[in-house]
Amino acid sequence: MLTYPNIDPVALSLGPVKVHWYGLMYLLAFLFAWGLATYRAKRREGWNSEMVSDLIFFGALGVVIGGRVGYVLFYGFQQFLDNPIWLFQVWTGGMSFHGGFIGVMLAMIFWCRKYQKAWFETLDFIAPCVPTGLMFGRLGNFIGAELYGREVTNPNYPFGMIFPTDPSALVRHPSQLYQALCEGLILFIVLWWFSSKPRPRMAVSAVFLMGYGLARFVIEFFREPDNGVLFIGWMSKGQFLSLPMILIGIWMYWYAYQRKIYDWNVRS
Repeated sequence: MLTYPNIDPVALSLGPVKVHWYGLMYLLAFLFAWGLATYRAKRREGWNSEMVSDLIFFGALGVVIGGRVGYVLFYGFQQFLDNPIWLFQVWTGGMSFHGGFIGVMLAMIFWCRKYQKAWFETLDFIAPCVPTGLMFGRLGNFIGAELYGREVTNPNYPFGMIFPTDPSALVRHPSQLYQALCEGLILFIVLWWFSSKPRPRMAVSAVFLMGYGLARFVIEFFREPDNGVLFIGWMSKGQFLSLPMILIGIWMYWYAYQRKIYDWNVRS
């Protein structure tokens, strides 16, 4: 069994101002997305640094607003009905990837109108820049000892941990690290490689949907279900929300190669 590194959730304290690790992870997520998008823009015609800066700004709004609204609707709707003000109490915690994902897609509609870009061309451009942000987010969950995994039933399993925030003090899977690796680092490598060559419009977005959806669906088997809710006896809400991503991604991938619309470096 591994020992949980009990890290102070406050990364930096300057008098009354305290910077928490989770907030710092969000900052790193947006900085990495900006850096990666800037790198990609230099290798694409019709893209520039101003567009990238606006893209990250619109995306950040979508992540924060959509992530919070999604969490409230998907995981705490009854609490919202009891206390609607809770929606705005973001300091109490609670963000949803699927809500943030929807928020970003909606925010990109406004960005595309401003710069006259096709929606899927924009999503294909930004998709490879997203997984590093997911990685930092999961590392923030790990440092905060939140969203930990299910109980380890194999006594010989070497990666189990006891999280200080777990009142049961059970040995659990460090599922945040599993997600940081699979939804973050591995998905980033796959998408960066796949998007390094001309692909038909929608194909990169399709790989993101399939890759994230599959990784999330599998790792949810090792993660304690949010609010302890399971569907049909075994499926978590995270799996339920990820399954459509996989199916839509498969259809989009097929459709992209049927249409064969290329947005850069078209080869005859």
